[in-house]
Amino acid sequence: MTSSANAASWVRAKLGAYRAQLRFCLRLTVAAVLAFAVSHLFHFPLSGLWSVLTAVVVTQMSVGGSLQATTEYVLGTVGGAVYATLVAVLVPHTTPLELAGVLALTLAPVAFLAVLRPTFRVAPFTAVIVLLVSSELDQGPVASAVYRVLEVAAGGASAILVSLLILPERAHGLGLGAAARALDQLADALPELLAGVARALDSTALRLIHDKIGRAVAEFQEIARHADRERLAYLGSPDPGPLSRTLLRLRHDLVILGRAAREPLPGPFPDRLGPALARVGECASDYLRQCAAALLSDRPPPPLDRMEAALDAYEAEIAAIRREGATRALASNDLERLFALGFALEQLYRDLQDLERCVKDFAPSAAAAPKQPEK
Repeated sequence: MTSSANAASWVRAKLGAYRAQLRFCLRLTVAAVLAFAVSHLFHFPLSGLWSVLTAVVVTQMSVGGSLQATTEYVLGTVGGAVYATLVAVLVPHTTPLELAGVLALTLAPVAFLAVLRPTFRVAPFTAVIVLLVSSELDQGPVASAVYRVLEVAAGGASAILVSLLILPERAHGLGLGAAARALDQLADALPELLAGVARALDSTALRLIHDKIGRAVAEFQEIARHADRERLAYLGSPDPGPLSRTLLRLRHDLVILGRAAREPLPGPFPDRLGPALARVGECASDYLRQCAAALLSDRPPPPLDRMEAALDAYEAEIAAIRREGATRALASNDLERLFALGFALEQLYRDLQDLERCVKDFAPSAAAAPKQPEK
C-alpha cells in the first residue's frame, strides 16, 4: 500500500511539473477535433484540412497567444486570398507557363508585404493555395478564396473558443513565472558583477551572464505582448507594460555595472569598496529574489530598507575616500569607471523602487480584483 502511494505521489509530482504543457496538449487536441467537426458540418473540401491545420497553428500556450496568432493568421489569409483572386480573375492563365507568370505576379507583392508587416506572413502561403489548389479541386479562384477564408475562420474560432473555455491558461499567469525567472537571473548575476571591482572577471563568463539575462527578459516581453491581447478578453487585467520596461531597465543597469566593474580598480579601492559593494550586491540580490517569490505567491514586495542602508554605507565610504584625496591619484579612465559605478547603483535603486510598484500591480490579486472606477 505504501509503495503504491509513493508511486502515485511520484507520478503526480512528475505530471505537476508539466502542468502547463499537458493543458496545452489537451486544448490543442480539442481545438483540432472541433475544427474537424465544423468542417464536416459545412462540407469543406479535403475533409477540413485547412481548418484543422489552422486550429493547430494558432492554438498557443495562453489565451492571449491564441488571440494574437488567430488575428494575424486571419488577416494574412484574407489579404493573400483577396489579392490572389484579383490577379487570377484579371490575368488569363490557361497554360502552365501562363500560370507560372501569374504565380510570380501574385507572390512578389505579397512577399514584400509580409516582410514589411509580419502580420501578413501567411499571405504568400494563402495565395499559392488559391492559385494552385483551386484547379485541382475544380474550383474557380473566387470559390477557392472564399473556402480558404471560411476554413481559416472556422479553425481560428475553434482555437479561441477552446482556449477560453477549456482549462484556460492566461498569459498573465505565464508572465508571473517568466518575470520570476528573469528576476532570479538578475539576482544571480548582480553580486558576481560587483565583485569585478575587487577581482578580475572572466569575460566569457560575463558574456554568458548577460546572454542568460537577455533571454529571460525577452521571454517575459513575448508573453507580455500576448497579455496585451488577452486584456480584451479579460477586462481589468493588469498592464504588463510597466513590469516589462522595469525588467529591461534592470538589465541595462547590470550592463552598465558590468562595464564599470570589468576589471579591478587600482590601489586601495578594492579593499575599501569591495566589502561595501558586496553588501550592496547581497541586499539587491535578496530583494530581487523576494520580489520573484512575491509574484509567484501573491505577497506584497519586501521593503527596501536593507538596500538603502547598504547604499548609504557605500556612499559614506566613497565620501571618506574623496576627503582623503585618494581619487586624485586615479587615471581618467578609472575615475570614469568609478563615477559610472555610482551612477549605475543610483539608477539600480530607482529601478528597484519601480519594481516594488510593478510587483504590487502585476500580482495575481491585482489581476483578479475588479477595476475601481475613477473618481
